[in-house]
Formats: sequence, C-alpha cells, structure tokens
Amino acid sequence: MDNNNLYGQGNQNAEQGPQQPYQQQVPNQPIPNPGFDNNNQQQSYNQYYQPYQQTQQSYNQSYQANTDLEEPVSFGDWMLSTLLMSIPCVNIIMMFVWAFGSGVKKSKSNYFKAMLVWMLIWVVLWFILMIGIGGMMAAISESYY
Repeated sequence: MDNNNLYGQGNQNAEQGPQQPYQQQVPNQPIPNPGFDNNNQQQSYNQYYQPYQQTQQSYNQSYQANTDLEEPVSFGDWMLSTLLMSIPCVNIIMMFVWAFGSGVKKSKSNYFKAMLVWMLIWVVLWFILMIGIGGMMAAISESYY
C-alpha cells in the first residue's frame, strides 16, 4: 500500500500529466530556449561559455609547459661519467662541476648533488668514528701507565 494514499494525497504524477523524456545536454552547443529570440540566447550562451573556454585554454597551456621533458642523459655520457668518477681527485672536482655547472642536464645535476650530500655525511661519520677510536686508544694507553 502506498504511504501517500494513507493520507489522502493520491498519486501526484497522474495529476500532472505526461512527463517530458530526459534529454542529455550536449556540451559546447547552445540549449534551445523557445522563450527568447536567437540573439539573446547566443549572448547568454557566450556569457557563460567563454570563461570556461578561457579556463580550459590556460589549463592546456600550463599543462603543455609542465610536460616539456628534458632529453635523458645518454648511455655514453653515463659511461664517461663513471670512468671519470673512478679517477682519484678528478672525481671530487667533476662531482662539483656536474652538480653546480651550467649546461648540465637536470637529472645528472641532481644525481651529483645527492652524491655530494652522501659524501659529506660519510666524512662526518668518519670523523666521529676517528674521534671515538682516538678516545678509546687514549684511555687504553692511560691504563698501562
């Protein structure tokens, strides 16, 4: 039993007559409106659609700018870099050149910046270890005298 009928309201859809079928609106086309002439309709359409178009254009431009990828570092360039990194003293100099030099590809520059940070961490840890070993050696030599 329908709850609406319990309260004497009846079927409201039957009183309103036939319903219009659902029509899907197609984007980028004006919606026909029989109450206005075509000029007012086009003005109304342009008023609401043009800001949307401008937003889409600015989004597309910023997306295009963000997707411009740099050419990757070549295999031969990495082979040469690895060879130079195996030469003592040259490796430290080349790390600074590739990390902070101009004309170096961004991925290679970031890699060598990270390598310099790791090198600094290991040097600091080495000094801490040497100070600790030196302190232990001093304590041991004191105990013999």
